[in-house]
Amino acid sequence: MPSEYSLSDVLERIYHNQLALEAAVMELTLQVEQQGLAETGENVRGALQTIGENAGHIKQGLARLRGIELS
Repeated sequence: MPSEYSLSDVLERIYHNQLALEAAVMELTLQVEQQGLAETGENVRGALQTIGENAGHIKQGLARLRGIELS
């Protein structure tokens, strides 16, 4: 059983925090867009796209650290 504070566990918790923050920012983006601030919403969605793209790489890296190959 891996240690609660192993590198892979800590990185996985950071990854989960990233996903939670992404969801929270999306909720705020929807509110901003409903208020008619489409340009702001578009800018935030661009940043969220980068977060989403990086999430896949992070997940693969975590799997490698844990010795699991994901397809």
